[in-house]
Amino acid sequence: MAVDHSGSIIHSVDLKNFSLDPYKMVWLDIYPEKDEEGKVLKDLFKFHPLAIEDCFHFLQRPKLDYYDGYHFFVLHSINKETMEAEEVDVFLSDKYIVTFHLHQSEETELLYEKIKQVNNVKSLTPNFVFYELLDKLVDFYFPCITEMEETLNALESGEFRIKQIMKQVFETRSGLLKLKRTIYPMRDLLYRLLNSERLNIPKSERTYFMNVYDHLIKLSELISANMDFTAEIRENYISVNSYRANTVMMTLTVITTIFMPLTFIAGVYGMNFDNMPELRWEYGYFYVLGGMGFLSFMMFIWFKRKGWFDKDQI
Repeated sequence: MAVDHSGSIIHSVDLKNFSLDPYKMVWLDIYPEKDEEGKVLKDLFKFHPLAIEDCFHFLQRPKLDYYDGYHFFVLHSINKETMEAEEVDVFLSDKYIVTFHLHQSEETELLYEKIKQVNNVKSLTPNFVFYELLDKLVDFYFPCITEMEETLNALESGEFRIKQIMKQVFETRSGLLKLKRTIYPMRDLLYRLLNSERLNIPKSERTYFMNVYDHLIKLSELISANMDFTAEIRENYISVNSYRANTVMMTLTVITTIFMPLTFIAGVYGMNFDNMPELRWEYGYFYVLGGMGFLSFMMFIWFKRKGWFDKDQI
């Protein structure tokens, strides 16, 4: 897409005999499908080899590099299905913007459709296209976080098994970490862009880039809040498990304590001595059983008064 000096929009540009001179602004979106991926970047625009190399390295960190006559940006989009970051590279100058991506980009397609409907051709500058691209990329982050928030809210208000809850929590936390690795560097990139002395962004356009930066700050806060929420759920899960373990141990301790004197009594009268008078009592067996039952009952009452069977006090 290009805008010539008369203000006409040209939707298709012939790259074989391409020259920047006839155009006021050029936006070239490159989505290579063959082995000729670097030819346009290298032969037509003479971009720096390091910048071209970054285009083909898998998932560079979002960054800004300065070159003579243009600036090179590495941006990240989000694949909604896999929650993985995908790279979008941008070469930006006063007269052109070149976007390059090795994957199909829904954001650039939507941007193209939007630019086709622009009435004010004078507003079509490389900075304007760059802002719109950033805005589209950032807007695609919001549904991902919103979906995760809804999942966490459903876990908080719904009735799920503990295993189901923890599975969802770990999956959501994994998705949040992936978003964090994309959004935080993008936020830092926008901060650098706004505070760079080498990027001559007019004041009228800085407001738009500030809006994108504000959105990234909001996204960062949402990620941080949801990460804290997942951490709280994990801590509560650990606390519940600890409480259950303590309850089981308390019950086993009470049972063991009650049976200790009974075991002692049974052990005493289980000795094979000839001279044990109680063994010749007519009702000795029943006396021992009654004594053991009475002792168990009294110990049970004592534990009950101490609150050992009260779950609220465990």
